[in-house]
Amino acid sequence: MTDLRNQRRMAAELLKCGVHRVWMDQDRLDEIAKAVTKDDIRILINGKAIKARQIKGISSGRKKNVAEQKKKGRRRGHGSRKGAKYARLPKKERWINTIRPIRTYLKTLREEKQIDATTYRKYYRKSKGGEFRSKHHLQTHLISDGILKEGKQ
Repeated sequence: MTDLRNQRRMAAELLKCGVHRVWMDQDRLDEIAKAVTKDDIRILINGKAIKARQIKGISSGRKKNVAEQKKKGRRRGHGSRKGAKYARLPKKERWINTIRPIRTYLKTLREEKQIDATTYRKYYRKSKGGEFRSKHHLQTHLISDGILKEGKQ
């Protein structure tokens, strides 16, 4: 076996990689052994007798799989949670998500003349006080109070 350390070193320099990433064609070793100058090595690189091996990377397959699962809404159980309950969904955000539909619903009822201004104001104040859990809860109140008909929502 011929010593190709010098050729490997020169090839690494030319390929801008480490000596362990230099690949040499086993069928053309005698040709590589005769290469003494960098110019000879360059010719062998162009002739595909010497190549640089691909860098070994870290597979992102598992990462992609987890991202796909999270996109579907999986992996959100108790063991995956880091923040406190109200760090994940602040109380204020929850309140906003509740009150906005209630207020828009009351406005549409007032605009469509299904409720008058005093009734609107009364239920607006009640909703501000947190009496209604949701828009549906408000609807059931309005129906039970006889303000709305069951079919009209």
